Amino acid sequence: MIAEQTPDIDTLCINTIRFLSVDAVQKANSGHPGTPMGAAPMAHVLWSRIMHYDSQDPDWPNRDRFILSAGHASMLQYSILHLTGYDLSLDDLKQFRQLGSKTPGHPEVDITPGIEITTGPLGQGFANGVGFAIAQKFLASRYNKPGFDLFNYRIFAICSDGDLMEGISSEAGSLAGHLQLGNLIYLYDDNHISIEGDTNLAFSEDIVKRFEGFGWHVQVLEDGNDLKALQIAIDAAIQEKNRPSIIKIRTHIAYGSPNKVDTAGAHGSPLGEEEIRLTKQNMGWDPDKQFYVPEQVYTYYNQAASQSRKHHQIWKELFDQYRKQFPELADEYLNLRQFHYPQGWQESIPVFDPAKESSMATRSASGKVINALSTIFPTLMGGAADLSPSTDTFIKGSDSFQAGSYHGRNLHFGVREHSMGAIINGIAHTGGIIPFGATFLIFSEYMRPPIRMASIMRFRPIFIFTHDSIGLGEDGTTHQPIEQLISLRSIPGIIVLRPADANETAQAWRVALEHTQDPVLLILSRQKLPVLDQTKYAPAKNLEKGAYVLSDAEGTPELILIATGSEVSLALEAQQKLTSEGVRVRVVSMPSWELFDKQEATYRNSVLLPEVRKRIAIEAGSPLGWHKYVTDEGGIIGINRFGESAPASDLMKVFGFTVDNICEKARQLLAGEDITPQVKEIASHK
Repeated sequence: MIAEQTPDIDTLCINTIRFLSVDAVQKANSGHPGTPMGAAPMAHVLWSRIMHYDSQDPDWPNRDRFILSAGHASMLQYSILHLTGYDLSLDDLKQFRQLGSKTPGHPEVDITPGIEITTGPLGQGFANGVGFAIAQKFLASRYNKPGFDLFNYRIFAICSDGDLMEGISSEAGSLAGHLQLGNLIYLYDDNHISIEGDTNLAFSEDIVKRFEGFGWHVQVLEDGNDLKALQIAIDAAIQEKNRPSIIKIRTHIAYGSPNKVDTAGAHGSPLGEEEIRLTKQNMGWDPDKQFYVPEQVYTYYNQAASQSRKHHQIWKELFDQYRKQFPELADEYLNLRQFHYPQGWQESIPVFDPAKESSMATRSASGKVINALSTIFPTLMGGAADLSPSTDTFIKGSDSFQAGSYHGRNLHFGVREHSMGAIINGIAHTGGIIPFGATFLIFSEYMRPPIRMASIMRFRPIFIFTHDSIGLGEDGTTHQPIEQLISLRSIPGIIVLRPADANETAQAWRVALEHTQDPVLLILSRQKLPVLDQTKYAPAKNLEKGAYVLSDAEGTPELILIATGSEVSLALEAQQKLTSEGVRVRVVSMPSWELFDKQEATYRNSVLLPEVRKRIAIEAGSPLGWHKYVTDEGGIIGINRFGESAPASDLMKVFGFTVDNICEKARQLLAGEDITPQVKEIASHK
């Protein structure tokens, strides 16, 4: 114990957490008071007796991580952060859920000091914690040395019934058990209540057997108010080094409320003024006081925080000694943590010569770049959702990340796209590691929640999506992405890159590494594409601008062809044919809308000349959104229906992605005809 314990001070502290939460929700007239009331004891034990943290320096590298996966109970976390001295005032608590406050409705990283990761959508925090745990194991394996246990932090989380109902928790829990992540300790707030009522309406499985089946260490506590039992259980979980731990803790939502305890009425609504008075009276609290913190509670938590802060001081002294004995490793870690890369690292990026290899799938080019970069960046790590041979994401010469082999840089997520995304987010936010995760573009559908969360948090995971169009061929309708590109582009903040060839792919990786905030998505082809001659066309490094003139006309163009990915080479061939007919054509490669839109207007206008309003966008996907680039006098060659099962070459011909069709559409457009995409139905079932 780090401070003298008495039942009276414990009760006082726990009730302070409860009523700060209740008062904040009531003042906002919005929020969730019930879970903080039931889970306050476990938060109290964690922050006063167990966790290593420094409220004056919340981001020190070896701190224990705490995740409130049950993000709807955010006032539980805000209350304990305030009490333990984080930069979160009582006035901040009073501004709960108000515009511009440091206490939003669900915990958000970089808004509230001490929040490790943004949670809200249930199950995301559960999976993020697995990412944190993987990152800790990897950092320890690379940097820890005898006598220098630099990275030995634990990951604690409070999760809810809702978290465990979401499928992502099963995906992440299964992987965590397989990897034997003994640094993972989850407290399951088993209060039996969800928004619709008692959880037995839809949730009756045996959680103990489920997690035992995953390979977890499972404990059950029948009374969430038994502080001694809580501490013993958490200590036992800490001692379990070879299995992740979950403690099933029976609590009561709205504990202490005479009329709303154990009811759904306390799940997402304030208790109400009268019920709050009754509850405070019931708990021996002054009903006339709001946002009240007894001085002895501040004193107690100040002592706890001061004791915990000593762990940080010890670590800093240890790191100073480590830096003297292992200067290269220490500097490597610090530089990578701050995105300071080795000088000249860009020179390691491959340059592909069309004279040596005339064609290459962009997924294959990406694989070559990954392996080249892996020699420069020792903490570049990642993998795929059981698709590394297809996505070409295996780091050669490195082991797989497995139990007992935590130095491995190849992650194997199994067929678990949703949790892969959230786990990668957890790794990305750890610091010092460059993570990537890969699957087919169509399966980005399973990953939209973590992609969106990464953008909200402004993390920089790198997501690789291959098999990016009908060009994947025979797998057919279910696997051919049509609406996925525009769907991903619609997410605010993310950078989508669809490179045209091997060299643009290499430059896409450069941009991804230089872009230190916001998720970067690489959209890559299954099929081989021509490697463009950079002595004939504009250099691929221009990809960093989002769009650039790849091949220009002699004189002012009459027509601009805009294309991405596998369609760029078609546009170049169409340019040659139209030029032979006397048509002046400019070809623009546009791998990223987002990067192009960030450029100055003068640059954008130099690429898409305002006076040239005859434009055709060419992309093997939904035409939605392209109208802002082609003007009202232009057109789009896209796909406005689902695909078919057939060889890729047949599909490209049927759907109009041929040089002849592009040229025909160009002639029609220049003649003033409408070329709105119209694709004939091919099969009766469509």
